[in-house]
Amino acid sequence: MTTSSPGHAAAFSPASVPASPPRTLGVAVVGYSFMGRAHSNAWRNVNAFYDSPRVEQRLLVGRDAHQLVPAAQRLGWADTATDWRAVLERDDIDIVDICTPGHLHAELAVAALEAGKHVLVEKPLANSVAEADTMVAAAVAARARGVQSMVGFNYRRLPALALARDLLAAGRLGEVRQVRVSYLQDWLADENAPMSWRLRRETAGSGALGDLASHAVDQIQFLLGSTVTAISGTVNTFVPERMGADGMEPVTVDDAAWATLHLASGAIASLEVSRFATGRRNALQIEVYGSLGSLRFDLERLNELQYFDSTAPGDVQGSSRILVTEETHPYLSAWWPTGHTLGWDHTFTTQAADFLTGIASSTAPQPSFEAGRDVQRVLAALEDSARAGSAVVRIT
Repeated sequence: MTTSSPGHAAAFSPASVPASPPRTLGVAVVGYSFMGRAHSNAWRNVNAFYDSPRVEQRLLVGRDAHQLVPAAQRLGWADTATDWRAVLERDDIDIVDICTPGHLHAELAVAALEAGKHVLVEKPLANSVAEADTMVAAAVAARARGVQSMVGFNYRRLPALALARDLLAAGRLGEVRQVRVSYLQDWLADENAPMSWRLRRETAGSGALGDLASHAVDQIQFLLGSTVTAISGTVNTFVPERMGADGMEPVTVDDAAWATLHLASGAIASLEVSRFATGRRNALQIEVYGSLGSLRFDLERLNELQYFDSTAPGDVQGSSRILVTEETHPYLSAWWPTGHTLGWDHTFTTQAADFLTGIASSTAPQPSFEAGRDVQRVLAALEDSARAGSAVVRIT
Protein backbone atom coordinates (compact mmCIF):
# COMPACT_ATOMS: atom_id res chain seq x y z
CA MET A 1 0.00 0.00 0.00
CA THR A 2 2.40 2.64 -1.18
CA THR A 3 1.52 6.15 -0.15
CA SER A 4 2.61 9.48 -1.48
CA SER A 5 4.18 10.49 1.82
CA PRO A 6 5.60 8.50 4.73
CA GLY A 7 3.23 10.23 7.13
CA HIS A 8 0.05 9.34 5.27
CA ALA A 9 -2.44 8.62 8.04
CA ALA A 10 -4.76 6.17 6.30
CA ALA A 11 -2.43 3.38 5.26
CA PHE A 12 -0.01 0.85 6.64
CA SER A 13 2.79 -0.77 4.67
CA PRO A 14 2.19 -4.46 3.99
CA ALA A 15 5.83 -4.77 2.96
CA SER A 16 6.71 -4.60 6.65
CA VAL A 17 4.67 -7.74 7.36
CA PRO A 18 6.48 -11.09 7.07
CA ALA A 19 5.74 -12.84 3.76
CA SER A 20 4.82 -16.03 5.62
CA PRO A 21 2.68 -15.14 8.65
CA PRO A 22 2.47 -17.81 11.34
CA ARG A 23 -1.06 -18.86 10.44
CA THR A 24 -4.07 -18.06 8.35
CA LEU A 25 -6.68 -15.85 10.01
CA GLY A 26 -10.28 -17.01 9.97
CA VAL A 27 -12.90 -14.39 9.14
CA ALA A 28 -16.60 -14.23 9.94
CA VAL A 29 -18.94 -11.62 8.46
CA VAL A 30 -22.21 -10.90 10.22
CA GLY A 31 -24.73 -9.77 7.60
CA TYR A 32 -25.11 -10.75 3.96
CA SER A 33 -27.04 -7.89 2.35
CA PHE A 34 -25.56 -4.75 0.78
CA MET A 35 -22.58 -4.20 3.08
CA GLY A 36 -22.14 -7.91 3.75
CA ARG A 37 -21.69 -8.47 0.03
CA ALA A 38 -19.20 -5.59 -0.28
CA HIS A 39 -17.14 -6.86 2.66
CA SER A 40 -17.31 -10.47 1.44
CA ASN A 41 -15.90 -9.36 -1.90
CA ALA A 42 -13.05 -7.64 -0.06
CA TRP A 43 -12.13 -10.69 2.01
CA ARG A 44 -12.24 -12.85 -1.10
CA ASN A 45 -9.79 -10.59 -2.97
CA VAL A 46 -7.49 -9.05 -0.36
CA ASN A 47 -4.75 -11.68 -0.59
CA ALA A 48 -4.74 -11.50 -4.37
CA PHE A 49 -3.60 -7.87 -4.32
CA TYR A 50 -1.97 -7.15 -0.96
CA ASP A 51 0.92 -8.77 0.85
CA SER A 52 -1.08 -8.92 4.05
CA PRO A 53 -1.72 -11.91 6.35
CA ARG A 54 -3.58 -14.79 4.76
CA VAL A 55 -7.29 -15.08 5.48
CA GLU A 56 -10.00 -17.67 4.98
CA GLN A 57 -13.72 -16.92 4.66
CA ARG A 58 -14.94 -19.31 7.32
CA LEU A 59 -18.37 -18.15 8.47
CA LEU A 60 -21.24 -16.02 7.19
CA VAL A 61 -23.92 -15.13 9.74
CA GLY A 62 -27.50 -14.12 9.00
CA ARG A 63 -30.97 -14.63 10.41
CA ASP A 64 -32.72 -16.16 7.38
CA ALA A 65 -31.27 -19.61 6.68
CA HIS A 66 -33.10 -19.89 3.34
CA GLN A 67 -31.36 -16.80 2.00
CA LEU A 68 -28.15 -17.27 3.98
CA VAL A 69 -27.01 -20.57 2.48
CA PRO A 70 -27.17 -19.51 -1.18
CA ALA A 71 -25.61 -16.16 -0.24
CA ALA A 72 -22.68 -17.96 1.41
CA GLN A 73 -22.18 -20.15 -1.63
CA ARG A 74 -22.28 -17.16 -3.96
CA LEU A 75 -19.96 -15.02 -1.81
CA GLY A 76 -17.38 -17.71 -1.04
CA TRP A 77 -18.07 -18.62 2.59
CA ALA A 78 -17.28 -22.09 3.92
CA ASP A 79 -19.99 -22.24 6.59
CA THR A 80 -23.08 -20.43 7.88
CA ALA A 81 -24.80 -19.70 11.18
CA THR A 82 -28.08 -18.02 12.07
CA ASP A 83 -26.95 -16.94 15.55
CA TRP A 84 -24.07 -14.44 15.73
CA ARG A 85 -22.93 -15.96 19.03
CA ALA A 86 -21.48 -18.80 16.97
CA VAL A 87 -18.49 -16.57 16.18
CA LEU A 88 -17.64 -16.41 19.89
CA GLU A 89 -17.59 -20.18 20.26
CA ARG A 90 -15.36 -21.02 17.30
CA ASP A 91 -11.61 -21.06 17.85
CA ASP A 92 -11.01 -20.84 14.09
CA ILE A 93 -12.58 -17.36 13.90
CA ASP A 94 -10.02 -14.59 14.47
CA ILE A 95 -11.80 -11.63 12.86
CA VAL A 96 -15.44 -10.60 13.19
CA ASP A 97 -16.68 -8.16 10.55
CA ILE A 98 -20.01 -6.57 11.57
CA CYS A 99 -22.28 -5.48 8.72
CA THR A 100 -25.60 -5.43 10.56
CA PRO A 101 -28.10 -2.64 11.25
CA GLY A 102 -26.71 -0.19 13.80
CA HIS A 103 -28.72 -1.32 16.82
CA LEU A 104 -26.73 -4.57 16.87
CA HIS A 105 -23.25 -3.06 16.60
CA ALA A 106 -22.51 -2.47 20.27
CA GLU A 107 -23.59 -5.87 21.61
CA LEU A 108 -21.80 -7.80 18.86
CA ALA A 109 -18.60 -5.76 18.94
CA VAL A 110 -18.20 -5.78 22.72
CA ALA A 111 -18.87 -9.53 22.95
CA ALA A 112 -16.43 -10.30 20.12
CA LEU A 113 -13.67 -8.12 21.56
CA GLU A 114 -14.08 -9.68 24.99
CA ALA A 115 -13.81 -13.11 23.33
CA GLY A 116 -10.45 -12.10 21.85
CA LYS A 117 -11.65 -11.52 18.28
CA HIS A 118 -10.40 -8.64 16.16
CA VAL A 119 -13.40 -6.53 15.16
CA LEU A 120 -14.23 -4.44 12.11
CA VAL A 121 -17.55 -2.53 12.32
CA GLU A 122 -19.27 -0.91 9.38
CA LYS A 123 -20.06 2.78 9.86
CA PRO A 124 -21.65 4.46 11.71
CA LEU A 125 -20.00 2.96 14.76
CA ALA A 126 -23.17 2.97 16.88
CA ASN A 127 -26.67 4.36 17.19
CA SER A 128 -25.82 6.68 20.08
CA VAL A 129 -22.90 8.27 21.86
CA ALA A 130 -23.58 6.06 24.90
CA GLU A 131 -23.25 2.92 22.78
CA ALA A 132 -20.12 4.33 21.16
CA ASP A 133 -18.61 5.00 24.60
CA THR A 134 -19.23 1.36 25.56
CA MET A 135 -17.61 0.15 22.36
CA VAL A 136 -14.57 2.41 22.82
CA ALA A 137 -14.05 1.15 26.37
CA ALA A 138 -14.13 -2.44 25.10
CA ALA A 139 -11.75 -1.58 22.27
CA VAL A 140 -9.23 0.09 24.58
CA ALA A 141 -9.25 -2.89 26.93
CA ALA A 142 -8.89 -5.32 24.02
CA ARG A 143 -6.08 -3.29 22.43
CA ALA A 144 -4.06 -3.73 25.61
CA ARG A 145 -4.32 -7.49 25.01
CA GLY A 146 -3.26 -7.18 21.35
CA VAL A 147 -6.81 -7.39 19.99
CA GLN A 148 -7.46 -4.77 17.30
CA SER A 149 -10.59 -2.93 16.14
CA MET A 150 -11.55 -0.50 13.41
CA VAL A 151 -14.61 1.31 12.06
CA GLY A 152 -15.30 1.03 8.33
CA PHE A 153 -15.15 4.51 6.84
CA ASN A 154 -14.14 3.09 3.46
CA TYR A 155 -13.89 6.46 1.69
CA ARG A 156 -10.62 7.08 3.53
CA ARG A 157 -9.26 4.43 1.15
CA LEU A 158 -10.14 6.27 -2.03
CA PRO A 159 -6.77 7.16 -3.60
CA ALA A 160 -7.98 10.63 -4.60
CA LEU A 161 -9.09 11.50 -1.06
CA ALA A 162 -5.96 9.95 0.45
CA LEU A 163 -3.95 12.16 -1.93
CA ALA A 164 -6.02 15.16 -0.88
CA ARG A 165 -5.16 14.42 2.75
CA ASP A 166 -1.46 14.25 1.83
CA LEU A 167 -1.60 17.58 -0.03
CA LEU A 168 -3.37 19.25 2.90
CA ALA A 169 -0.97 17.78 5.46
CA ALA A 170 1.95 19.05 3.38
CA GLY A 171 0.53 22.58 3.47
CA ARG A 172 -0.10 22.81 -0.27
CA LEU A 173 -3.33 24.72 0.31
CA GLY A 174 -1.90 26.97 3.01
CA GLU A 175 -4.37 27.91 5.75
CA VAL A 176 -7.64 26.08 5.18
CA ARG A 177 -10.51 28.51 5.67
CA GLN A 178 -13.65 26.83 4.48
CA VAL A 179 -14.94 23.43 3.41
CA ARG A 180 -18.13 22.44 1.61
CA VAL A 181 -19.35 18.84 1.76
CA SER A 182 -22.57 17.45 0.38
CA TYR A 183 -23.65 13.83 0.15
CA LEU A 184 -26.81 13.50 -1.89
CA GLN A 185 -28.79 10.42 -2.90
CA ASP A 186 -32.34 9.95 -4.19
CA TRP A 187 -33.34 6.39 -3.32
CA LEU A 188 -36.12 7.62 -0.99
CA ALA A 189 -37.41 10.42 -3.23
CA ASP A 190 -40.36 8.21 -4.24
CA GLU A 191 -42.92 8.69 -1.46
CA ASN A 192 -44.28 5.22 -2.24
CA ALA A 193 -40.99 3.48 -1.47
CA PRO A 194 -41.64 0.91 1.28
CA MET A 195 -40.70 1.02 4.92
CA SER A 196 -37.35 -0.50 5.91
CA TRP A 197 -35.11 -0.80 8.95
CA ARG A 198 -33.20 2.28 7.77
CA LEU A 199 -36.31 4.39 8.48
CA ARG A 200 -36.80 3.27 12.07
CA ARG A 201 -34.85 4.99 14.84
CA GLU A 202 -34.78 1.84 16.99
CA THR A 203 -32.77 -0.02 14.33
CA ALA A 204 -30.94 2.67 12.36
CA GLY A 205 -30.40 5.29 15.07
CA SER A 206 -30.85 8.10 12.53
CA GLY A 207 -31.53 8.50 8.83
CA ALA A 208 -29.42 10.51 6.41
CA LEU A 209 -27.29 11.53 9.40
CA GLY A 210 -25.92 8.08 10.19
CA ASP A 211 -26.11 6.85 6.61
CA LEU A 212 -24.49 9.79 4.81
CA ALA A 213 -23.41 12.51 7.24
CA SER A 214 -21.22 10.03 9.11
CA HIS A 215 -19.06 9.70 5.97
CA ALA A 216 -19.11 13.47 5.40
CA VAL A 217 -18.12 14.37 8.97
CA ASP A 218 -15.38 11.75 9.00
CA GLN A 219 -13.97 13.17 5.77
CA ILE A 220 -13.97 16.73 7.13
CA GLN A 221 -12.03 15.66 10.23
CA PHE A 222 -9.79 13.23 8.32
CA LEU A 223 -8.82 15.62 5.54
CA LEU A 224 -8.18 18.60 7.78
CA GLY A 225 -6.65 16.66 10.68
CA SER A 226 -8.87 18.72 12.97
CA THR A 227 -11.97 18.08 15.07
CA VAL A 228 -15.39 19.69 14.99
CA THR A 229 -15.86 21.81 18.11
CA ALA A 230 -19.29 23.36 17.51
CA ILE A 231 -22.22 22.88 15.16
CA SER A 232 -25.58 24.36 14.27
CA GLY A 233 -28.02 22.61 12.02
CA THR A 234 -31.44 21.43 11.11
CA VAL A 235 -33.00 18.17 9.93
CA ASN A 236 -36.18 17.33 8.06
CA THR A 237 -38.37 14.30 7.35
CA PHE A 238 -40.16 14.86 4.04
CA VAL A 239 -42.34 11.74 4.07
CA PRO A 240 -43.57 11.03 7.62
CA GLU A 241 -45.16 7.63 6.89
CA ARG A 242 -44.27 4.61 4.76
CA MET A 243 -46.07 1.38 3.95
CA GLY A 244 -44.77 -1.52 6.03
CA ALA A 245 -45.68 -5.20 6.25
CA ASP A 246 -48.61 -4.42 8.57
CA GLY A 247 -49.79 -1.15 7.07
CA MET A 248 -48.60 2.45 7.30
CA GLU A 249 -45.80 3.11 9.79
CA PRO A 250 -44.30 6.39 11.02
CA VAL A 251 -40.83 7.28 9.72
CA THR A 252 -38.89 8.09 12.88
CA VAL A 253 -35.59 9.27 11.37
CA ASP A 254 -34.45 12.25 9.31
CA ASP A 255 -34.52 12.31 5.51
CA ALA A 256 -32.09 15.21 5.13
CA ALA A 257 -29.88 17.53 7.18
CA TRP A 258 -28.01 20.81 6.85
CA ALA A 259 -25.34 22.19 9.17
CA THR A 260 -22.50 24.64 9.77
CA LEU A 261 -19.46 23.13 11.52
CA HIS A 262 -16.69 24.99 13.37
CA LEU A 263 -13.34 23.19 13.59
CA ALA A 264 -10.54 23.49 16.12
CA SER A 265 -8.24 24.68 13.32
CA GLY A 266 -10.45 27.72 12.74
CA ALA A 267 -11.91 26.44 9.49
CA ILE A 268 -15.65 26.54 8.86
CA ALA A 269 -17.45 23.71 7.05
CA SER A 270 -20.90 23.54 5.51
CA LEU A 271 -22.69 20.21 5.34
CA GLU A 272 -25.71 18.99 3.38
CA VAL A 273 -26.95 15.40 3.20
CA SER A 274 -30.13 14.00 1.71
CA ARG A 275 -31.72 10.79 0.50
CA PHE A 276 -34.33 12.89 -1.39
CA ALA A 277 -32.10 14.68 -3.93
CA THR A 278 -33.81 13.55 -7.12
CA GLY A 279 -31.27 12.65 -9.81
CA ARG A 280 -28.35 12.28 -7.39
CA ARG A 281 -27.45 8.63 -7.11
CA ASN A 282 -24.37 8.66 -4.89
CA ALA A 283 -22.98 12.18 -5.01
CA LEU A 284 -20.40 12.85 -2.31
CA GLN A 285 -18.82 16.17 -3.24
CA ILE A 286 -16.03 17.83 -1.25
CA GLU A 287 -14.51 21.28 -1.71
CA VAL A 288 -11.62 22.59 0.39
CA TYR A 289 -10.51 26.23 0.10
CA GLY A 290 -7.22 27.48 1.51
CA SER A 291 -5.04 30.58 1.30
CA LEU A 292 -2.82 29.00 -1.38
CA GLY A 293 -5.24 26.90 -3.36
CA SER A 294 -8.23 24.61 -3.40
CA LEU A 295 -9.27 20.98 -3.94
CA ARG A 296 -12.48 19.52 -5.31
CA PHE A 297 -13.66 15.90 -5.35
CA ASP A 298 -16.76 14.15 -6.68
CA LEU A 299 -17.43 10.51 -5.77
CA GLU A 300 -19.16 10.01 -9.11
CA ARG A 301 -15.72 10.72 -10.67
CA LEU A 302 -13.80 8.96 -7.92
CA ASN A 303 -10.44 8.62 -9.69
CA GLU A 304 -10.08 12.38 -10.14
CA LEU A 305 -9.00 15.25 -7.89
CA GLN A 306 -9.29 18.88 -8.99
CA TYR A 307 -6.42 21.08 -7.71
CA PHE A 308 -6.12 24.85 -8.01
CA ASP A 309 -2.74 26.43 -7.22
CA SER A 310 -3.13 30.13 -6.51
CA THR A 311 0.67 30.58 -6.33
CA ALA A 312 1.01 29.92 -10.06
CA PRO A 313 1.38 32.98 -12.34
CA GLY A 314 -1.98 34.59 -12.95
CA ASP A 315 -1.92 34.01 -16.69
CA VAL A 316 -1.73 30.23 -16.24
CA GLN A 317 -3.85 29.79 -13.16
CA GLY A 318 -6.69 27.27 -13.39
CA SER A 319 -7.90 24.03 -11.90
CA SER A 320 -5.89 21.00 -12.94
CA ARG A 321 -7.41 17.54 -13.19
CA ILE A 322 -5.27 14.95 -11.44
CA LEU A 323 -6.06 11.43 -12.60
CA VAL A 324 -5.18 9.54 -9.42
CA THR A 325 -3.94 6.29 -10.95
CA GLU A 326 -0.15 6.63 -10.72
CA GLU A 327 1.76 3.93 -8.84
CA THR A 328 3.12 6.63 -6.51
CA HIS A 329 -0.39 7.74 -5.52
CA PRO A 330 -1.85 6.34 -2.28
CA TYR A 331 -2.82 2.65 -2.51
CA LEU A 332 -2.28 2.38 -6.27
CA SER A 333 0.85 0.20 -6.19
CA ALA A 334 -1.30 -2.85 -5.41
CA TRP A 335 -3.55 -2.44 -8.43
CA TRP A 336 -3.45 -1.74 -12.16
CA PRO A 337 -1.10 0.13 -14.53
CA THR A 338 -1.32 3.92 -14.79
CA GLY A 339 -4.60 5.14 -16.24
CA HIS A 340 -6.56 1.99 -15.34
CA THR A 341 -9.12 3.32 -12.91
CA LEU A 342 -10.40 1.82 -9.68
CA GLY A 343 -14.00 1.48 -8.48
CA TRP A 344 -16.04 1.87 -5.31
CA ASP A 345 -15.52 -1.80 -4.37
CA HIS A 346 -11.73 -1.45 -4.25
CA THR A 347 -11.99 0.69 -1.12
CA PHE A 348 -13.26 -2.28 0.88
CA THR A 349 -10.40 -4.51 -0.28
CA THR A 350 -7.86 -1.88 0.74
CA GLN A 351 -9.71 -1.43 4.03
CA ALA A 352 -9.38 -5.15 4.73
CA ALA A 353 -5.67 -5.00 3.89
CA ASP A 354 -5.08 -2.09 6.27
CA PHE A 355 -6.94 -3.91 9.02
CA LEU A 356 -4.96 -7.12 8.51
CA THR A 357 -1.67 -5.23 8.50
CA GLY A 358 -2.60 -3.51 11.75
CA ILE A 359 -3.27 -6.90 13.30
CA ALA A 360 0.00 -8.37 12.07
CA SER A 361 2.12 -5.37 13.08
CA SER A 362 0.32 -4.77 16.42
CA THR A 363 -0.40 -1.24 15.21
CA ALA A 364 -3.88 0.08 15.93
CA PRO A 365 -5.57 0.37 12.52
CA GLN A 366 -7.32 3.60 11.60
CA PRO A 367 -10.00 4.86 11.84
CA SER A 368 -10.31 3.63 15.41
CA PHE A 369 -13.46 3.23 17.45
CA GLU A 370 -12.48 6.54 19.05
CA ALA A 371 -12.68 8.19 15.61
CA GLY A 372 -16.08 6.59 15.11
CA ARG A 373 -17.22 7.98 18.46
CA ASP A 374 -15.98 11.45 17.47
CA VAL A 375 -18.26 11.32 14.43
CA GLN A 376 -21.16 10.08 16.59
CA ARG A 377 -20.71 13.07 18.90
CA VAL A 378 -20.99 15.46 15.97
CA LEU A 379 -24.14 13.75 14.67
CA ALA A 380 -25.71 13.84 18.13
CA ALA A 381 -24.84 17.53 18.51
CA LEU A 382 -26.44 18.26 15.13
CA GLU A 383 -29.66 16.62 16.31
CA ASP A 384 -29.49 18.58 19.57
CA SER A 385 -29.06 21.79 17.58
CA ALA A 386 -32.03 20.96 15.37
CA ARG A 387 -34.24 20.33 18.40
CA ALA A 388 -33.17 23.68 19.85
CA GLY A 389 -34.04 25.62 16.70
CA SER A 390 -30.59 25.49 15.04
CA ALA A 391 -28.79 26.72 18.13
CA VAL A 392 -25.00 26.42 18.22
CA VAL A 393 -24.04 23.30 20.21
CA ARG A 394 -20.52 22.89 21.61
CA ILE A 395 -18.90 19.46 21.31
CA THR A 396 -16.72 18.35 24.18
